[in-house]
Amino acid sequence: MEYKDMKEAIFLRRTNRFSAFVCLDGEEIQVHVKNTGRCKELLQEGAKVFLEPAINPDRKTKYSLISVYKGDMLVNMDSQAPNQIVAEALAEGRILEIGEVSFLKREVTFGNSRFDLYFEAGERRGFIEVKGATLEEDGICRFPDAPTTRGTKHVQELIHAVEAGYEAYVLFVIQMEGIRAFCPHWERDESFSRALVKAQEAGVKILAYDCKVNVESLYLSEKVFSTLERIR
Repeated sequence: MEYKDMKEAIFLRRTNRFSAFVCLDGEEIQVHVKNTGRCKELLQEGAKVFLEPAINPDRKTKYSLISVYKGDMLVNMDSQAPNQIVAEALAEGRILEIGEVSFLKREVTFGNSRFDLYFEAGERRGFIEVKGATLEEDGICRFPDAPTTRGTKHVQELIHAVEAGYEAYVLFVIQMEGIRAFCPHWERDESFSRALVKAQEAGVKILAYDCKVNVESLYLSEKVFSTLERIR
């Protein structure tokens, strides 16, 4: 996916989950944050960030915060992007574990949950729950950065999908490059982590892919080694 007319700014402070202040062209302005996670390790005062202009000219905040430099690594923070880039990759047959698909639909209800993607490939049918991950430390990416009861529910529902004859996947989209491994964040959300283990045992596939990140684009890139065990 691509972004247009990006602007460079300096991060100042975050006021709530959806809002922050940055310095753009010497002026302090309020921007929309497209990620409700904590992101404390990313949104540090003085960090270089990149903004996308709002499509709606009447919106209160004229820009959305899309990406941020963590040291010399550019991290995409757009929580709406992972679903789109996974759909693009599936349409191009670039997720080898799934292969080429003949039908793809977003936001499909099954049981008591709505999964991000539904696909068909010949006689195969499956659901994919996509999770964007931005928390990194020493080359290890973990998810989530805050407890997610909704995420736990979705993982549990995928088990029922497998029992009903569907394929089921949890695909973690690591919104940066240079990651050497992925694992659940047991310390932040043990319930979600245990749900992942139970799901894998039931036949749900757990995948992690990193991204090619540029200021004006984001693309799903390479499979990353993943484990459900704790990595110290």
